[in-house]
Amino acid sequence: MSRPVLRIRTDRFLANIAAVRERIAPSELMLVVKDQAYGHGLAWAVESAVRAGVSRFGSYDISSGVEIRKMLGADAHRVRIFAWATSTDEEIDQALSHDIDLGVGTAEYLGRVLDRAEARGITARIHLKIDTGLHRNGLLPTEWPDTIERVRAAEAAGHAALVGIWSHLAEASDAEDDDAREVFLTAVSVASQAGATPEALHLTASAASWWRPELRGTVSRIGAFCYGIRSADGPDLEGILPVSELIATVVDVAGGDAMIGLGSFDGLPSTLTGASVGTPAGARELRRVGETSTLVAGWPGMAVGDQVHVFGAGDRGESSATTLAERIDTVGEEILTRLTPFVRREIVGE
Repeated sequence: MSRPVLRIRTDRFLANIAAVRERIAPSELMLVVKDQAYGHGLAWAVESAVRAGVSRFGSYDISSGVEIRKMLGADAHRVRIFAWATSTDEEIDQALSHDIDLGVGTAEYLGRVLDRAEARGITARIHLKIDTGLHRNGLLPTEWPDTIERVRAAEAAGHAALVGIWSHLAEASDAEDDDAREVFLTAVSVASQAGATPEALHLTASAASWWRPELRGTVSRIGAFCYGIRSADGPDLEGILPVSELIATVVDVAGGDAMIGLGSFDGLPSTLTGASVGTPAGARELRRVGETSTLVAGWPGMAVGDQVHVFGAGDRGESSATTLAERIDTVGEEILTRLTPFVRREIVGE
């Protein structure tokens, strides 16, 4: 087929999960599956991870969390799902009905969650977010004591359960992250003085979870690394391989170059001209990215039907998704998540 394909390796995904869990132990993995599991497919990611024993998922939005809950079937009772996007009242009701943990970072959102829980006679499972300096949502330290008092009162009334405390790190410098950790630990201490310490304490995402063990809490939120996507400008990760590879077919040969059936309309950034891709003869340069096709520097014996690896593990000279992203000052996740449905998803290595 001439349509491009994102070939997804389940065996590599499971191996990456195992490597991550070993690295962060005893912290528990929360597998982040936002943006349809970084473009790989939500159902595939969840079903594969559950088979591997993963029991926490970070969905970002409530609708994805509900979708996960519905697809789990008999496994639903042993899996926790965390949605941290501030949401509408209707979405809050859906979360309560489907036992979704809610990330709460403002007093206004907390009020709406507690009101909806009381009105429905359901206990809301809440992860309170403390602003540790990044200013990406989160309650200020000055708001924290009164908020804890409010949540503990709701617990006593049966409308809430404080099951988590969390935050984001800036990851701009070790010193700033150390300062953020102190703010986080103080928030945990204040909460613990007013009741039981929440079970899920999570401050770190992929990079900090991997490199800064002293910052890990009882839970680590990790997405990109499990899919084999390293941090932009970061080193390769031992034991971690890209889960997916993007492959396009040569549809025409002219003027010494090869034309592949993949372009900017399919999600390949037109600014990637000059990047290396993998061909049957090794690395070649992207000469031009058009709307529906891309010109690749030719090689001896090239022919219509040959396969070109746009990104992957580097076996044929291609770049990784993150290496491509670094050329245009973005992150590897964007290279994957911008691919359109025209790019077929093919699961291998089950």
